[in-house]
Amino acid sequence: MTIYHKPYVEIIHFRLKICIFSLFFFLFSLFTIQGQQVAVLKYGGGGDWYANPTALPNLIKFCNKNINTSIKENPETVEVSSVDIYNYPIVFITGHGNVNFSDEATENLKNYLISGGFLHISDNYGLDNYIRREMKKVFPKLDFQEIPHNHPIYHQSFNFENGCPKIHEHNNKRPQGFGLFYEGRLVCFYDYESDLSDGWEDEEVHNDPLEIREKALKMGANIVEYAFKN
Repeated sequence: MTIYHKPYVEIIHFRLKICIFSLFFFLFSLFTIQGQQVAVLKYGGGGDWYANPTALPNLIKFCNKNINTSIKENPETVEVSSVDIYNYPIVFITGHGNVNFSDEATENLKNYLISGGFLHISDNYGLDNYIRREMKKVFPKLDFQEIPHNHPIYHQSFNFENGCPKIHEHNNKRPQGFGLFYEGRLVCFYDYESDLSDGWEDEEVHNDPLEIREKALKMGANIVEYAFKN
């Protein structure tokens, strides 16, 4: 009789979970284009995960019109710890305050991302310290890296030669696009000092000129397109 040591069993169990999660994404990819969905990620900690309620619906409309997606018009809401997160090829986080991932949520988000999922984070001013802390729990060995301007995410249907566009002014800093790369794959895009999601909102919310809103929507469309392809 063969006796397996505990570390070996744990490795096999982990690999089995990854195979199962990867199967979810494979099955999802077999759906027709009409089945595309995206979701807002509901996190704990008391921060306003529900901020910018008109942003994602407007981005969806723009994508469906301009990059040939057929995303359902009303985005879903999914909790970080929920297995339902695997229904969505991309999920979105924004807000202004505290973010907290439970141990269960941390493991679930990590497995989602390394199995093919994609996370977009939009710094809606005041989010930075909290989201960096929580994403470090998800990937302790990874650091946010500034994404070079020649990266494909800036050159999908729309070209952004100078990287992430400036939408709203916060601290008189330049806009930056940061990423987490797992085994060479970009799994998370974080727009910092840009505030893309504000630019996706209804025009009357911030009174942004059309040029600014279009830049935000085009960059958002690039992120969606990149996530769907990768």
